[in-house]
Amino acid sequence: MKYKRILLKLSGEALALRGGGHSVSPESLTFIAGEIAKAVRKDLQLAIVIGGGNIWRGAKDGLGMIDRVTSDNMGMLATVINAMALQSALEHRGVATRVQTAIEISRLAEPFIRRRAIRHLEKGRVVIFAGGTGNPYFTTDSAAALRAAEIGADVIFKATQVDGVYTGDPKKDPKASLIKDITYMQAIERRLKFMDTSALSLCMDNDIPILVFDLHKPGNIKRAVGGERVGTLIVND
Repeated sequence: MKYKRILLKLSGEALALRGGGHSVSPESLTFIAGEIAKAVRKDLQLAIVIGGGNIWRGAKDGLGMIDRVTSDNMGMLATVINAMALQSALEHRGVATRVQTAIEISRLAEPFIRRRAIRHLEKGRVVIFAGGTGNPYFTTDSAAALRAAEIGADVIFKATQVDGVYTGDPKKDPKASLIKDITYMQAIERRLKFMDTSALSLCMDNDIPILVFDLHKPGNIKRAVGGERVGTLIVND
């Protein structure tokens, strides 16, 4: 099926150099902006939630020296940096883009206002949601599920470093196999690590399908937008 309104979830690490690094890589940024620009069409409404792990990974980077709330707030600020970078790269390709943040930072971006976000989407603008949920202890996966529910998205695209959901970590477990279809409850019960439990539960309660696929394969976003089956689909029973 072709989707009308999509929430694309990108990790902050996707903007870094392949193989790691705490920065925004111009090469990665150019590639991702190009893939999104190719997928955008007149009848598509696209929103994006972006992480900040390439700059700051919350409590992990705090190493116990920075309290959890402060560390998570720093992570939210990192997502704003990434959102501004992606906005600039998209607009360089002629894609009208707005950034809305869950934390008030009006000199740099709009505050998140649900009706305004939907209006931007209806006018054909890509909307990037930054700042996570605006609260500590919640991941940007949870922010993606929340924003998808709020704007009435048809689906969440989770573009990752691998080509779908596996039974284990394919980088560590050579026996890990790709799962093509799975339900939210099965994913929760099997403790699969592609998305946190609170995000999965929110998607399950609001019946929002999740498509997990490889961001780095050229054309994958466009294929998914066009309704082609790529990666793993997570749905209700």
